[in-house]
Amino acid sequence: MTTKDLVLAALFTAIIIVLGFIPPVTLAFIPVPITAQSMGVMLAGCIIGAKRGALAYVLLVVLVAVGLPVLSGGRGGLNVLVGPTGGYIFGWIIGTFVTGLIAERLVHDGQSAIKQMSGFFIASIVGGIGVVYLCGMPWLSLVAGTPFDKVLIGSLAFIPGDFVKAAIAMLAARAVMVGYPLLPAKV
Repeated sequence: MTTKDLVLAALFTAIIIVLGFIPPVTLAFIPVPITAQSMGVMLAGCIIGAKRGALAYVLLVVLVAVGLPVLSGGRGGLNVLVGPTGGYIFGWIIGTFVTGLIAERLVHDGQSAIKQMSGFFIASIVGGIGVVYLCGMPWLSLVAGTPFDKVLIGSLAFIPGDFVKAAIAMLAARAVMVGYPLLPAKV
C-alpha cells in the first residue's frame, strides 16, 4: 500500500463520516435506521476500489469501536458494533471490497459511458446492497431475536432507497472516472 492509497482511504473515511451527518430515518418495524452512510460502500468501492475502499471502512469501524460518535445519529462505541446494526456495519467492509472488486473487473477506460455506468451500478447493487444485507440480516435476526423471515420482509422497505443510492454512486463514480480516475486498473 502506497501513501496515496492510505490518503485515499482516510479521505473516504472522512466522506463516510460526513454522510453520517445526514440524520437517520428510523422505521417502527425494524431496529435498523435508513442512513446515507451505507451509500459510502458503493462510492468507496466504485471510486477507489476494493482494497482502499474496504480499508476506509475498517478505519471507520475502528473509530466506532473506540467510542467516537461517527455513525449517523452520533452513535459510536462497542455497544453499536454488537447491537442489531452490527452485522450491517461489519458488512460494509465486505460489501465495499466486493463492490470495488466488481467495479475493477467491469469498468475500465475506453468503454462507452453506458458500459461504465452499468458496471458501477451492478457493482453497487451486488456489493453495496446484496453483500451488506447478507451480513446484516442474519446478525439482526440473531441479536434482536426476530425470526429471519420477518427481518427479510422488513428489509424490503430499504430496497427502493438503496437503488437510489446505487444510482447516485454510479453517477458520482462515472464523473470521478472521467475527471480523475482513481479506480485501480484491471490486473
